[in-house]
Amino acid sequence: MSYLDNIRTFVRVYDLGSMSAAGRDMRISPAVTSARISQLEDHLGVRLFQRTTRNLTPTEQGRAFYPGAVAVLDAVDEAEAQVTHLTEAPRGSLFVAAPLGVGRRLLAPHVPDFLAKYPEIDVRLRLTDRSVDLTTEGLDLAFFIGQPEDSTLRIRKIADCQRVSCAAPEYVNRCGMPESGTDLISGKHECLNLRFPGASEFQWMLETPDGPKRFAVSGRYECDDGDVLTDWALSGQGIAMKPVFEVSEHLKAGRLIPVAVQTPPVPVQMACLYTHRRHQDPKARLFMDFMIDRISKVVRSVET
Repeated sequence: MSYLDNIRTFVRVYDLGSMSAAGRDMRISPAVTSARISQLEDHLGVRLFQRTTRNLTPTEQGRAFYPGAVAVLDAVDEAEAQVTHLTEAPRGSLFVAAPLGVGRRLLAPHVPDFLAKYPEIDVRLRLTDRSVDLTTEGLDLAFFIGQPEDSTLRIRKIADCQRVSCAAPEYVNRCGMPESGTDLISGKHECLNLRFPGASEFQWMLETPDGPKRFAVSGRYECDDGDVLTDWALSGQGIAMKPVFEVSEHLKAGRLIPVAVQTPPVPVQMACLYTHRRHQDPKARLFMDFMIDRISKVVRSVET
């Protein structure tokens, strides 16, 4: 398997543009990463990367070798998946990404049950509210809320999630109760925004009597972590637009209350992204089936 390991290491170094990043991703040391690349170069008799103290770039030979290397790994993964499917003993590592709120509240609590059911699988969960790239980040699955940016990936819809504009009673007592999206703007309400590099939504999409409409809300608070926005809302700093499943307990306890109820937020899609190849991987399919069943029940229970 050493030659195959060398090819796999080459592809990760090529994708991530760094030996240290590839080593961290594969859980091997920088020395092992470098040694594998050197062994592969010795075997091929060419340099695959130009190395300097600051940069690592593929050579012409490296660029030519990459497509074939990816094809080899895809073929091996698919062959292993077919064997695993026949033996009904899925095994190996599963790399999964999800937004912070989805991961913490809907995925992470159910991972132990999944692993107990499939003891030969290990799950590596990556939580972030930024957009992820399945290919370059070596992910098998990515759960998300909203609309995907990459139309080449497959999508499995989980649910339409209800959202709510909400604030702490303290904020409403101090700043007044907005009745609609227009009030959010005319009243210069402090709206708490989820923003991160590459984010495409800087306005709130709300339901109006004339249909969905974007409202250019404003505020001094923004963060790339949705839970921070919830904490700010709880402390009376402003109004947050949140999926109901993230704030249902706060709403029930009265720590947060709905605002601008005449123009509620448009529901947002929750779904799972995967590549065409990963659909053949039994462990990825099993994880999707397991989590979608659990998540759907949770989302329905908090929205009824």
